[in-house]
Amino acid sequence: MVATLLRLRFLVLRNSLRRSTWQLVAVIIGAVYGLGVLGIAVIGLVALAFAPQELAATIIVLAGSAVVLGWIVVPLIAAGVDQTLDPARLAQFPLPMSKLLVGLTLAGVLGVPGVITTIASLATVASWIRYPFAAAAAVVCAALAVLTCVVGSRMVAALSVSLQSQRRFREISSILIFIPLILLGPIIIGVSQSVRNSADALPAIADGLGWTPLGAAWSVPADLAAGDPAGAGFKFLIAVATLALLVFIWRRSLAAALVSPHAAASKRVARGKIGLFGVFPATPAGAVAARCLTYWRRDPRYARQLIVVPLIPVLLAFYSNNMHSLTLLTLAGPLVAFLLSLGTLADISYDGTAFAVHVADGVRGRDDRLGRVVALAVIAVPVVLALTLITVGIANAWAELPLLLGLGFGALLSGFGVTSVSSARIVIPVPAAGDNPFKSAPGAGFTTALSSFATWGILTLLVLPEIVLTVVGFVTGSALVGWIGLVVGLLLGTALAIAGIRLGGRQLDRSGPQLLSRLKTLRGA
Repeated sequence: MVATLLRLRFLVLRNSLRRSTWQLVAVIIGAVYGLGVLGIAVIGLVALAFAPQELAATIIVLAGSAVVLGWIVVPLIAAGVDQTLDPARLAQFPLPMSKLLVGLTLAGVLGVPGVITTIASLATVASWIRYPFAAAAAVVCAALAVLTCVVGSRMVAALSVSLQSQRRFREISSILIFIPLILLGPIIIGVSQSVRNSADALPAIADGLGWTPLGAAWSVPADLAAGDPAGAGFKFLIAVATLALLVFIWRRSLAAALVSPHAAASKRVARGKIGLFGVFPATPAGAVAARCLTYWRRDPRYARQLIVVPLIPVLLAFYSNNMHSLTLLTLAGPLVAFLLSLGTLADISYDGTAFAVHVADGVRGRDDRLGRVVALAVIAVPVVLALTLITVGIANAWAELPLLLGLGFGALLSGFGVTSVSSARIVIPVPAAGDNPFKSAPGAGFTTALSSFATWGILTLLVLPEIVLTVVGFVTGSALVGWIGLVVGLLLGTALAIAGIRLGGRQLDRSGPQLLSRLKTLRGA
């Protein structure tokens, strides 16, 4: 039965890759990149063999503790990323609990993160090669650490089943993961400065972590190399006890989840309350706008695009402070406009097979395009205007306000036109409604990134007049150039938005059935 579970996992992976050549190419590129990162890590661990014992111990324990913590934390905020062997889908089968635990554990170890963690863990043997007993212990402790990572991850996922069944928890946790990703630059700079300022305290921190479940397995070889077998023995017992406790909790929580699976929460709506459909005009375009704006309010796949709005000013403020100039901060409005303008790029992909309603009802492509643009504009226009006014006020750069408004609204309106055309031609693999926003087929991220960068490139070319006028206005300080930039941005952006809606509508009228067929193929993947 364990072998069957493993074959099932790789069979699903193989079939998903065979459905799309681009996904296969993306997996290959991702594998090459991952091997490069893994190679650097292995080289670093081998180099530690020539470093002082205390330095090697500090680095390995700190890095190893971070790896274990990462494995345990990720399921809380990104559950659903890999649902190939989702226990909820196996609940209907009479599987023995012991074999199910072994099968799920091996599936985790043989996944991409598991393989990378295993190879990196075994590379620590090279770090202790000068100490034979420590090197031998490193083999056992590496296996113990990998099992702790995988089992801990599965345990947390099983314990959070009830939370994951609540829509609000899924939405908030899925969106919050973007915050550290977007603020990665300042975080890295801050951590680097903290490490430099407190480098002397790192050995003590590593020693303390060695007595915790996070670092016990990694610290055993270090203690043997330092000539402390008693300490190594106690820490080995801590590592074994940690794994046993994780298995016990996982087994109990998994049994409960399989016997009494948590149902997703539902909400009853009073009769006659139609929400935004009662606000927008009773036209095809108005209905599309009301539906799409409802998605923007409730669907985490849409909401995650809005998380950049408050974070972009934070990033620019951080870098402006380092440059001792607030000029960079004033670009927050145009930059957010540039990003939000592409918000409808995956709209039809998010609709999935529900797009069949548009095709069956004969919704004109122009109405579809206009409705989606209006829904996004209701959010984006006030945000760009407010953000531009606030940052200009903070920087006291009111003379540049016309330039910045021209650039911001030029990018926003031009982006509406570009995505109105591109989203009528391109569908990309996206998570289904209700799934975790991070769930994706292998290689889907590369396909999405390729489409996004191509659209960004086209948008940049179309906004080039506004960009040139903005640069000239900043250099010369001419008020006339600023007002010219505002007029050009509004007029050119409006013209491109109208042209894009019309062209995209015609494209959608011609290729609607073919687009639906491709959506069905992606949904089947």
